[in-house]
Amino acid sequence: MNGTSSSHRPLPSVISPVRISSRPADLAAIGPLLTEAQAAVGDVPALLDLAKTAAATAPKPCEGRTAFLWEILASVTAVDVAAGRVLEPHLDAAAILGQAAALPAMDGRDYPDFDGIHFDGAWGVFAAEAPGLRLEAKATDGCFLLHGAKPWCSLAAQLDHAVLTAHVEGGGRAAFAVDLHADGVSFADPAWTSRGLREIRSGTVHFDAVPAVPLGGPGWYYQRPGFAWGGMGVAACWLGGTVAVARNFTASLQRAADAGREPDQIALAHVGEIDRTLAALTGYLAQTAARIDAGELCDGGAWREALRVRGSVATAAERIQTLVSQNLGPAPLAFDEAYGKRMADLALYIRQHHAMRDDAQLGSLTLGSDSQW
Repeated sequence: MNGTSSSHRPLPSVISPVRISSRPADLAAIGPLLTEAQAAVGDVPALLDLAKTAAATAPKPCEGRTAFLWEILASVTAVDVAAGRVLEPHLDAAAILGQAAALPAMDGRDYPDFDGIHFDGAWGVFAAEAPGLRLEAKATDGCFLLHGAKPWCSLAAQLDHAVLTAHVEGGGRAAFAVDLHADGVSFADPAWTSRGLREIRSGTVHFDAVPAVPLGGPGWYYQRPGFAWGGMGVAACWLGGTVAVARNFTASLQRAADAGREPDQIALAHVGEIDRTLAALTGYLAQTAARIDAGELCDGGAWREALRVRGSVATAAERIQTLVSQNLGPAPLAFDEAYGKRMADLALYIRQHHAMRDDAQLGSLTLGSDSQW
């Protein structure tokens, strides 16, 4: 996947960041990261190193530079969707650990107790559930031990640590930090046959009495506003992949025009639709990031806003993929490896959005509160 086929056109020497609201001078700081991301395409260890490097300087949500955080995520994903898929959970884990460390004392002890957890490794976030699989955390002799299985653990065998959710005694789920190199951790063969995100293999991890550090109490992981902020960070990645698809499209039309084949009215109309869609999305994300930094989305309303952001970006991504695919036809899907990879990667990534089910959840929240419209 590191090779370059004869059908590839050379990438520009300067890879443009995806702008949401930052000044050009600030966006220029992302440039070296994007160059490293391009060099690491298809190389998972290199992408994990990239994530660790980015985490050292990337802002966390609600610290005054949320838009810049999202620009980092979007820009890296515009270079390569899989690169963004590696970066996002590592940065999210760093944010979760920071939020947990700021919690007050609970149940007579401080949460969390980070003794033995090393932060210089690569992190993932595993919160998915699946029928027939259950991960439980049991309090034993003053600590928690994990028992059971966790599905959809992307790159687990190549990570050092993870933030994950587990069922706890008394009901509900809580978050824990776990060392993935600990005794009792085993990785099932994911049998990953996907054509999208082929290098981001996701499978089941088994835990047999594995020590874990609690991050807050039952329900904290889902109730904190950071859960919504993290969900919007994923949407920023979707945006970045979509911008890359759109850039590829306009570059193809420009090359054709340079060769004497001007775009027809349908192609121009689709470019116009893509332009206004992306302008509206980036404006919406800029506004939302500013609201997070102003402390306006630090309560139950944060998840409602996350559903809006994620739904808007996912819908736009699917629409823009359709427009571009219809215009460019089968040739790039068949012969342009970079284009085909991006389209397949993005199509799988946005399936983290639950489409009409998420809209139904948003509708329920809308009916139960005052609408902004």
